[in-house]
Amino acid sequence: MDLFLWIIVAVLLALFVIPILPAKGIKNISAQQVKEKLKDKNTYFIDVRTPQEFRQNHIHGFKNIPLFDLPEKAKKLDRNKEVVVICQSGMRSMRACKQLKKLGFSQIYNVRGGMNAWN
Repeated sequence: MDLFLWIIVAVLLALFVIPILPAKGIKNISAQQVKEKLKDKNTYFIDVRTPQEFRQNHIHGFKNIPLFDLPEKAKKLDRNKEVVVICQSGMRSMRACKQLKKLGFSQIYNVRGGMNAWN
């Protein structure tokens, strides 16, 4: 019975924890670290929220590229530049970071906590 319980716990961890962990090559950074990075003109700052969310509240310097548009629009970006990605909570931005990684970007930063952590 104990083995069965451990298997259930392992499966649940795999289903709920692993998807939110950063992939290799993706770094989680704090809102404070983003404030320092905003001075870097050689970095892309991407907000993957919907246009409506972006209009309601956004950080000056971030460009709105909704998650559903990212695969196509990212093809026009320089893959050698750093990319900082934000959303409302950090979940969509992590998905965006993983997409960017698959597209060949190597210096990717996910804002931990998203806009919720910024305010």
